[in-house]
Amino acid sequence: MDLKALAARNPDHWRKAAAIRALALDAVAAANSGHSGMAMGMADVATVLFEKHLKFYAAQPDWPDRDRFILSAGHGSMLIYALLHLTGYEDMTLDQIKNFRQWGAITAGHPEYGHAKGIETTTGPLGQGIANSVGFAMAEESLRARFSKNLQDHYTYVIAGDGCLMEGVSQEAIALAGRQELSNLIVFWDNNNITIDGTVDLADRTDQLMRFKASGWQVQDIDGHDPDAIDAAIVAAKKSGKPSMIACKTHIALGHAAQDTSKGHGALTDQDQLKAAKQAYGWDHGPFEIPADVAQAWKDIGARGAADYAAWSDRLAESAKSKRAKFEAAFSGEIPNKLTNTIRSLKRDVVETMPKVATRKASENALAVINPVLVTTMGGSADLTGSNNTKTPDMTVFSPEDRSGRYVHYGIREHGMAAAMNGLALHGGIRPYGGTFMCFTDYARGSMRLSALMGVPVVYVMTHDSIGLGEDGPTHQPVEHLALNRATPNTLVFRPADSTETAEAWEIALNQTATPSVMALSRQSVPAVRDTYKGTNLTAQGAYVLADSEGKRQVILMATGTEVSLAMEARAQLQAKGIGTRVVSMPCMELFAQQPETYRKRVLPSGAVRIAIEAGVRQGWDQWLLGERGRDAKAGFIGMTGFGASAPAERLYEEFGITAEATVALAEQLL
Repeated sequence: MDLKALAARNPDHWRKAAAIRALALDAVAAANSGHSGMAMGMADVATVLFEKHLKFYAAQPDWPDRDRFILSAGHGSMLIYALLHLTGYEDMTLDQIKNFRQWGAITAGHPEYGHAKGIETTTGPLGQGIANSVGFAMAEESLRARFSKNLQDHYTYVIAGDGCLMEGVSQEAIALAGRQELSNLIVFWDNNNITIDGTVDLADRTDQLMRFKASGWQVQDIDGHDPDAIDAAIVAAKKSGKPSMIACKTHIALGHAAQDTSKGHGALTDQDQLKAAKQAYGWDHGPFEIPADVAQAWKDIGARGAADYAAWSDRLAESAKSKRAKFEAAFSGEIPNKLTNTIRSLKRDVVETMPKVATRKASENALAVINPVLVTTMGGSADLTGSNNTKTPDMTVFSPEDRSGRYVHYGIREHGMAAAMNGLALHGGIRPYGGTFMCFTDYARGSMRLSALMGVPVVYVMTHDSIGLGEDGPTHQPVEHLALNRATPNTLVFRPADSTETAEAWEIALNQTATPSVMALSRQSVPAVRDTYKGTNLTAQGAYVLADSEGKRQVILMATGTEVSLAMEARAQLQAKGIGTRVVSMPCMELFAQQPETYRKRVLPSGAVRIAIEAGVRQGWDQWLLGERGRDAKAGFIGMTGFGASAPAERLYEEFGITAEATVALAEQLL
């Protein structure tokens, strides 16, 4: 490729783009690891976007009405780090660039949300960024309907690579965006035809333009190294009235010996080849050196949004006092004081009526009083609304015809739903929750893990939480899923026993600011086990004594969810035999682990036989069966050791030995 001709076409643009390429080469070489080629190939697109279109102000990186830029192809992280440094983001210093991929630096191998301003979401697992972007775009549409264009009127831009588009979650995202007609979403496809193993045609022959077009997107095909074509394509995308995909034909590792090869994907560290590439760019500056005029040109780009920011600030200040207060509360994540009293009132009603309902229904009842109070919630389901019980009467459906709707029909797209919810939460102003069957957390797993890694307080409503769902059989019966979710760091897993614990779990989940929650809820009805009103949120303690022993304490039964009532039955039988038995309800192991040791020892004192009861596998329970001064205690588990079967729930519990009688027999055996 004739780089001199490219440079001559627009010298000012070329030098700004060359600064990105040079920083990417220098940082990867210094780290001796990373991915140089993507940043080199997409530098022209990024330069045009930041210089002429992206609405941002580096001095105010959290401006709620900024355009969002998402690097879905997160392996090319030096692209975004270079852009943030060059445009003047205060925390992205040259020292951070020099310490790329090193301990303590904010310039991680892949962009991580929270490490540096300007990183809107964590990317690297391919496909996640483009899937998150759908949530970002939906949030902007929703908030614009609520607060008007004066306060919310911006675009979400994405750079995605071939790998992003091969991942299955991308199709879920593309289809959802097309159905929702998200005209504020613009995706640049880095069409370089290279993967790690070789050229794309080794594994894929998809016509990506037709694929996007079939899903309702506007598509354009351009030379990704022609700044005029890039600019014109963005202008056209903004006018399309549809989500837009711009296919940018680029050369990975442009100007380097590894250009257009799979080697260009990775770390280009050979010093001779690095120098030759810089010479090809006409870049005769030392490592990490940016000439003053280029540096100033980029700083000017970073300051270009100052006037827009000032005008927006004036509009916010001039808004009605109540509107401004609601807007600021939404973006602060503030929870209305009224929510606590609302939950307490519901708990009083539950204790008075003692309803026997499935905890999924109890969740719906809780949401019915929560959603009118916490109007920033945005619910949804992956085509299981009637089963997950996630839509409340006050909610209308979010659609192109009604952007004020707060309920999303995600379709059969569990992974896409989870990724979009991450985007909704990361955008700000929205508290998303969404439902599917507990077993299908497997489908959503990649995005659920990123919720935890990023510290995003998404709520996952996972119903049909055990063999108790019955006849649908082992394909739909989760047995290992509680353990899998509990094993994930920074995740709260709630398995409430009745309506009271369910309401308390929702109160806790909605007060989280940096932790996602998983609600494991039953299909089958369960009796109320809390028969006395307490204003204190006992679920917040993670575990508590539900019923204490009468007489000498010989057995402690620990249980969650639908098995708590079973534990109470077993207690009654053991007490009738003169065996003092305590029942501990443990709706959230993670919260119990956070309690002071003195409290944990009061709940689980030493000296008694310990039995855990849960219709799942044992993994995770030994901490409480054998730990906490119980290492020498006799302990046992009533639960699952394999997959379930297809039969009515009552028969399954009998066949798998999850009964009060089996619990009593085990207790007597251990005694």
